[in-house]
Amino acid sequence: MAEPTRRHIIHLDMDAFYASVEVLDNPQLTGLPVVVGGNSNRGVVSAASYAARKFGIHSAMPIITAKKLCPQAVFLPVRMARYQEISGRIMAIFHRFTPLVEPISLDEAFLDVTASKALKGDAVTIAAEIKKMVREETGLTVSAGVAATKLLAKIASDQNKPDGLTVVPAGREQEFLAPLPIARLWGVGPATRDSLAMFSVKTIGDLCKLPLTTLVAKFGNKQGEHLHLVCQGIDPRPVIAEHEIKSIGNEETFATDLLDRKLIKQELLTLCTKVGKRVRANGVQGKTVTIKVKYRDFQQVSRANTLDYAIDDDRSLYETGCDLLNKTEAGRRPIRLLGITVSNLHPGGASGQLSLFAPDPTRQKRRALYKAIDTISDRYGNQTVIPAMLLLDEQG
Repeated sequence: MAEPTRRHIIHLDMDAFYASVEVLDNPQLTGLPVVVGGNSNRGVVSAASYAARKFGIHSAMPIITAKKLCPQAVFLPVRMARYQEISGRIMAIFHRFTPLVEPISLDEAFLDVTASKALKGDAVTIAAEIKKMVREETGLTVSAGVAATKLLAKIASDQNKPDGLTVVPAGREQEFLAPLPIARLWGVGPATRDSLAMFSVKTIGDLCKLPLTTLVAKFGNKQGEHLHLVCQGIDPRPVIAEHEIKSIGNEETFATDLLDRKLIKQELLTLCTKVGKRVRANGVQGKTVTIKVKYRDFQQVSRANTLDYAIDDDRSLYETGCDLLNKTEAGRRPIRLLGITVSNLHPGGASGQLSLFAPDPTRQKRRALYKAIDTISDRYGNQTVIPAMLLLDEQG
């Protein structure tokens, strides 16, 4: 029986992506500790520049902790629309080399370039060319890992950040993995690390020395077999082309808990304008609207409504969100977080095909209006134009 074809997979991971975009747009920040996530003590770090990481700051850390570690850091709000714009340009570069691109987030993706060798060269050549193109066309750097599996490529891309290119040679997978800490493996969290410490396992090489029977006895069949395979670099998962978008949403954690219902609705309005634009930019409409409310005591509730028709305009989104807000205790209990999400998505947004049987001409007029607003805001900035009808409920 013929040997299976060895896959050639590249994992590409942008270097401190959000923070790097901020430095790109404001070169005066070069070399400074930059933290993206806002200036509110109640937020969390979305990204930190490498200068900020030297102080121990990392993503998902509370902003208040980051400020204590580095008071002199530059704290900036998240500009998701800008990051999405740059991400789209980067992903377009990836697609020049293979249709098998699996985005994991805005700033990282797997590429299967097994079938690209004849036209584009081997995987290492492709990875180097992609790095060059990303730098020339966006001004940013990306680190790459090249291997035969997604697991190994992912680990490799993190080895020499920033701007690294790490290759795991065929036949030397276990040699590459052996000295690395077991935390580098997928599925090995704090609890698993503590359990493995009972067997004096600290590195991936240590884990490989444990018999499968021992791992199964300790962790059960599924996790035991998983650990046995990943420590050897075995990962049969294929690269799957882009996942379909399931939902689009936005949320905000407030610097001060909100009790005033008028202020809460104003925040909801702001969220709806952001989400509506993203929905239209993706050429979709959604039928299900969900709001999330987190109260002062951290209790969290969500309310959802599935409409008879799909929407993509801010007004419809806001009206539905207000109806759902009435089903919560917002305005009676202080809230610290508010979010809104559109799901149950279908093709046909402002950049897609209009329905032939649109049930409401008014909604079609709204869609045309918001398409025009999007064009203006793309050119002159968000919130340049806000339809007066969106503000009617907030006046008086």
